[in-house]
Amino acid sequence: MARKAVSGAVTWGLFAAWAVHDAEELATMARWARSARPRLQERFPGMPDGIRRRLDLPQRQVNIAIGLMGGVVAAASAAGARSGGRSPFFQTVLVGFGLHGAVHLAQFAACRGYTPGVVTAPLVVIPYTVRAVRHLAAAGVPVRGGRAAVTGLLLFPVAVAGVHGLARRIGRTGPAARPDR
Repeated sequence: MARKAVSGAVTWGLFAAWAVHDAEELATMARWARSARPRLQERFPGMPDGIRRRLDLPQRQVNIAIGLMGGVVAAASAAGARSGGRSPFFQTVLVGFGLHGAVHLAQFAACRGYTPGVVTAPLVVIPYTVRAVRHLAAAGVPVRGGRAAVTGLLLFPVAVAGVHGLARRIGRTGPAARPDR
């Protein structure tokens, strides 16, 4: 049985959808975190200090973290393109990206208002993910659905914490390390 080709719109579409989504986060995250911090502390008084400190996001750190995550998503897209969408790495990032969109909607509900990424989550992230999974299935590519979802759910917070931790470290030690507020 011949395999149907999976187009670059599906595999590289992950990177394109991520770029649109993260452009919103890039433009809004640092400013939103600064302005929302007092309101969130009042609404969630038991917020751990670690999370509270993470709401202090200099624009430089946001820029670096988004750039680092872009590298991960580009690598996943390339793996998807090379494997015709069969790469477990591509599928895990794809499904994780879609679940990430749902997290944005939950954050919006919990915060009772705008949170960075909530505009593009239902307009780009979730529709792209659903469409990509459907295209893979139509091409006869077995999607690791449940397994990829579990792996994505487990690895997403690790990836986000990792890129932000590395961005924080790079931001403090880089040649242009200064507060960008």
